[in-house]
Amino acid sequence: MTASGEFDLIARIRERCPQREDVRLGIGDDAALLQPPMGELLAITSDTLNSGVHFPTSTDAEAVGHKALAANLSDLAAMGARPLWCTLSLCLPDSDPDWLDRFLDGFLVLAQSHGIALVGGDTTRGPLSISVTAIGSVRDGQALRRDGARAGDDVWLTGTVGDAAAGLLLVSNPDTLGQPDDVAFLRGRLDRPTPRVAAGIALRGLASAAIDVSDGVLADLGHVLEASGLAPN
Repeated sequence: MTASGEFDLIARIRERCPQREDVRLGIGDDAALLQPPMGELLAITSDTLNSGVHFPTSTDAEAVGHKALAANLSDLAAMGARPLWCTLSLCLPDSDPDWLDRFLDGFLVLAQSHGIALVGGDTTRGPLSISVTAIGSVRDGQALRRDGARAGDDVWLTGTVGDAAAGLLLVSNPDTLGQPDDVAFLRGRLDRPTPRVAAGIALRGLASAAIDVSDGVLADLGHVLEASGLAPN
């Protein structure tokens, strides 16, 4: 990707990003200038998605955009944090404006629905890879940390477990296809996961601990037990 091609992509992204008062300086400079909410802590998370590893190579660009942001919003939700800002770094095989527009369709629609502003990032050339850093805020003492679980706590889950894994199985093994409606639903759960931001905020002061379970319920529950000093010896 040439320097002019990179600048064109950045300009294309900037044109589609709405402005917010707490973004004093956004896309286009060496760094963003942001105004944090008074009296709140910042929650910062980052995820990288690689083609063929974190999403099938056949995934539509709009779904890739949605999933890249959803993974980070899910982490903020697990902390009980309100989304504020995010950055986006794109590694692209070529500067395809049509692919970028579809990607932004998925990314920015989800961003708007959760009130999070895209404020910067980077573009470069190489195998398709997307890195997002998301920043949210939560009042001191209200964050849903992993280390707060207590003996006797109930374990609750939002949504249903295993839908995305079943969707990936259908992509990897087309011979296992079932009813068309079921296939479409499970592929949608794989490509367009739903971050539980509202649930995370509602659980402030109610849940003793929380965690994003995208790595698997048993593995992530183990992380909570270990952080809380409740893991079996």
